[in-house]
Amino acid sequence: MRTGDLGRAVGDVLVAGPRFLTAPLCRRWHLRWGATDAEVAAAMPGDALVTTPSFAATRAVTIAAPPEQVWPWLVQLGTGRAGWYSYDLFDNHGRPSAERILPEFQAIRTGDWVPMSATVNETTAFKVTAFEANRWLLWAKPDSSWAWRLTPIDGGHTRLVTRLKACYPWRTSPGLALLTVVMFEFGDFPMMRRLLLGIRRRAEQPSTEPAAATSR
Repeated sequence: MRTGDLGRAVGDVLVAGPRFLTAPLCRRWHLRWGATDAEVAAAMPGDALVTTPSFAATRAVTIAAPPEQVWPWLVQLGTGRAGWYSYDLFDNHGRPSAERILPEFQAIRTGDWVPMSATVNETTAFKVTAFEANRWLLWAKPDSSWAWRLTPIDGGHTRLVTRLKACYPWRTSPGLALLTVVMFEFGDFPMMRRLLLGIRRRAEQPSTEPAAATSR
């Protein structure tokens, strides 16, 4: 990791500090950041996987690009892959997230890991559960689901909606539950906001070349 990259990553976190600290105070607002009433109420892939979540958030953003241009940025997400387009100090070991589509991470299949850290297991990573290229994508792990939907709208735009649902495992693992509470209640909103805006910025780049994801 280059010193300049680390310095920028640390600076980003310091600037965003107020968002992390105040997230619980605006919980009702940020759990549906950017989403309409209809999007919050609508069914999403994976809803049946976590029926009584401790945490459930539906967020959305409009992107000035068609779904085919947004999809490649989604399928390459992950620590050690393209990163998370968020606060790289926290979720990509300080390495800058990718600013281009990476062909080596475009072949998506059910069962693929989506790492959240260097350690990859059922606690620290999601798995691709189901998808329809350019339309929707579902990740899951025990007691959690993370869904994405891309809807084309007029003028070559895309409405990107994401829903994250999780249960805090107080009965089976109190220590993990406490850590999860801190991560979701303080960290999820600022990191998800930056992730969505990061996808939008990248997908809207004039130089972006759409790359068709394949399944195998």
